[in-house]
Amino acid sequence: MADTPTTEQPIDPQVVLFEKETVRPDAPRPRVLAIANQKGGVGKTTTAINLGTALAAISEHVLIVDLDPQGNASTGLGIERKSRRTSTYDVLTGLAPLRDAVLQTAVPRLYIAPSTLDLTGLELEIGQQRDRAFRLRNSLRQLNSGVRAHDFTYVLVDCPPSLNLLTVNAMAAADSILVPLQCEFFALEGLSQLLKTVEQVKSTLNPTLSIHGIVLTMYDSRNNLSSQVVADVRQFMGNKVYDTIIPRNVRISEAPSYGKPVLVYDLKCVGSEAYLRLATEIIQREKTVKAG
Repeated sequence: MADTPTTEQPIDPQVVLFEKETVRPDAPRPRVLAIANQKGGVGKTTTAINLGTALAAISEHVLIVDLDPQGNASTGLGIERKSRRTSTYDVLTGLAPLRDAVLQTAVPRLYIAPSTLDLTGLELEIGQQRDRAFRLRNSLRQLNSGVRAHDFTYVLVDCPPSLNLLTVNAMAAADSILVPLQCEFFALEGLSQLLKTVEQVKSTLNPTLSIHGIVLTMYDSRNNLSSQVVADVRQFMGNKVYDTIIPRNVRISEAPSYGKPVLVYDLKCVGSEAYLRLATEIIQREKTVKAG
């Protein structure tokens, strides 16, 4: 049996599945946040990676579920494609339980269930099945119980840039939706369509689903349009918009090419500071939800 990695030894994200095997029949269910927007390039994956890292940094145990066939969240956390022996495709098609897909990343307390291009054919394979919208929800039920259980407190689901069956699975499994919104001209137009989809899922599949919040991304203080978009979104969505705004930052863009979250790549840059503030704000909202 291999030695358990110590804090002095680097953790190999390709090998370590779990720190230890335990049985937790009564472990609490993790909070599930789906990070969704049908528009591409708005910062969904970047938000999933760095919010997950920030939550792990404040002692939460976080699982990122990569539902994007492009697998950028997996790559951005240093998981090579050859190491994705069990993926979210296997989980959603019923070939493997979710815990078999979970890999530990190099970030303490942060794990990922990676994706592969096989996900592109998922809708054709399970589209006629009656439980097609609940595959992810069902797989999450056993995550924190039984043999080889873990004590995840948060699951972040990185959705693809479309409102397809993968995104519907994420919404059907989620407690809340977190919406990254780029500070650009067509931001509100895309948001309106997403909100309609959330209402449809809420009325048919998941009556407790809610919008946790909207995080404005890629903000450029030198651009008057960015400031106008911020004002318009705040007027339209009110207190659903987080106070934290993620700035456009070159360090955020560079970090994925090194297989690292920006908080690991450059902790002191403005992008890292923004994601730490966002994590703190989300935790505060979570306390309000639990208190209510």
